[in-house]
Amino acid sequence: MAIDLVTRREWGAREPRGSYGRLTSTKGVKVHYTGGQVSPDIVNDHAKCVAMVRSIQNFHMDGNGWIDIGYSMIACPHRKVFEGRGPGHLPAANGAGLNSAHYAVLGLVGNAGLVQPTDDTLNAILDAVDYLRLKGGAGREIKGHRDGYSTDCPGDALYAWVRRGAPRPGGQTPGEPQEPSPPAFPGRVLKYPPLLEGEDVRTWQAKMKSRGWDIDVDGLYGEGSREVCRAFQEEKSLPVTGAVDRATWDATWKAPVT
Repeated sequence: MAIDLVTRREWGAREPRGSYGRLTSTKGVKVHYTGGQVSPDIVNDHAKCVAMVRSIQNFHMDGNGWIDIGYSMIACPHRKVFEGRGPGHLPAANGAGLNSAHYAVLGLVGNAGLVQPTDDTLNAILDAVDYLRLKGGAGREIKGHRDGYSTDCPGDALYAWVRRGAPRPGGQTPGEPQEPSPPAFPGRVLKYPPLLEGEDVRTWQAKMKSRGWDIDVDGLYGEGSREVCRAFQEEKSLPVTGAVDRATWDATWKAPVT
């Protein structure tokens, strides 16, 4: 997985004042915001994000009396993810008695100034979620801090995104692989006889093989390809012609695998 991780050493984190509680799995992740003023200037100056994360750690340790920053990870508007307590460690930001159920991921937006998360902030939050799933056993849930705890966190804008299912900007939802668009119908019907040859044949054969059909991917549409096509058309209630027309081509990519 791809993640632009800012390690504790890189952002100048203080050492924790004690030992973390351990987590081996959770229901998922709770999303947070700062709950205060966030300067819009951080969008154009990553150094200010670093300074903000340090100030949050100082407040949590010196103001709240916690052993460390309370969040597991922190997402900034440059699609960078700061290592907070990290995977496998109990957070402190979700509320007493609730930290063992979810990791805590902070997006650097507030209730004044910068209140609307940028696309890169949302992507960074989801990069952090993927990282915590891979490294820390985080479950599938993505919830707001206010889910199960009396708070305005993570703010209306960020919470509305959570309620929509936390989609990736551009339409991809977390954990959902990005599917390529199906290739356009090549403009000719693939049929036998005569023997047809071409990359369009190979493309169709390769997709049918990936669906589990026993077919040679040789770019030659002969008797074997015709029989596979007939069986597929019968399974999908298409006219059984043995020829890959537009409807059969489209079904090859769009019809459920059964």
